[in-house]
Amino acid sequence: MNNPIGIFDSGIGGLTVVKQLRKLLPEEHLIYFGDTARIPYGTKSQRLVQQYALQDAHFLLQYNVKMIVVACNSASASALPLLQEQLDIPVIGVVAPGASAAVDLTRNNKVGVIGTTATVNSQAYTREIHRLAPETEVFGQPCPLLVPLVEEGWIDDYVTVLTIKKYVHDLLRQHIDTLILGCTHYPVLEQTIQKVVGDAIRLIDSGKETAQVVKELLTERKMLHKGKKTEQDRFFVSDIPAKFEEVGSRFLGQPLERVERVDFDQFLIQSGLEKELQLQGN
Repeated sequence: MNNPIGIFDSGIGGLTVVKQLRKLLPEEHLIYFGDTARIPYGTKSQRLVQQYALQDAHFLLQYNVKMIVVACNSASASALPLLQEQLDIPVIGVVAPGASAAVDLTRNNKVGVIGTTATVNSQAYTREIHRLAPETEVFGQPCPLLVPLVEEGWIDDYVTVLTIKKYVHDLLRQHIDTLILGCTHYPVLEQTIQKVVGDAIRLIDSGKETAQVVKELLTERKMLHKGKKTEQDRFFVSDIPAKFEEVGSRFLGQPLERVERVDFDQFLIQSGLEKELQLQGN
């Protein structure tokens, strides 16, 4: 099935998931949408994140995608069940794969989670981990300053190191042995975070785990791309493509090409999605 895979995020962070998908599924055609005009999702209400996620998904559906990857922890935590209920194609988030990996790796059943305020407060990782392993203790820590530091390129700057130390201090006091990087920006800081927490603590990159789940699902459903890749990946943003290219290239580890700015408001109007969506169950 040679339709593309759709990926969306509130901004640039989801490109770390794209990077992992490219490594694991090099023949697949990827279409990415970064909702940079409405970033961040992590400070929005659950209802608003659900609305945004549905709109983002509908944008990708116009390209006949065969699957949607919600490469955003905030949207995965708040909107994934709704998307899975309302869309007719598979929808994969980043929370469940990361939680599953943490359960498999922890040795003392003490897992830490760092992420945006919305992701940590949603308790999405805690619920998923407890569903898989009720005896596991989960400790969350919001880290709102890490996203802007990553986007500034301050990957191993002393300010970044001090900020990480401040954030993980209480987690380390809980004697965690596994730490979930619960924001798609954070894998860019993986080496810096590892130096701060020490080699005894295992880090979970949800992007890597999500890419593996995508491959398994496509294989199981016989939806893998057949033959060589014939189209370039496409990248859409709702604002400031120049900045997206600059920071996105850092996230991908290679030049980011074919970034297109879309008039998302016009898309919503033409699609009849400009008004607040009636969200089932709300």
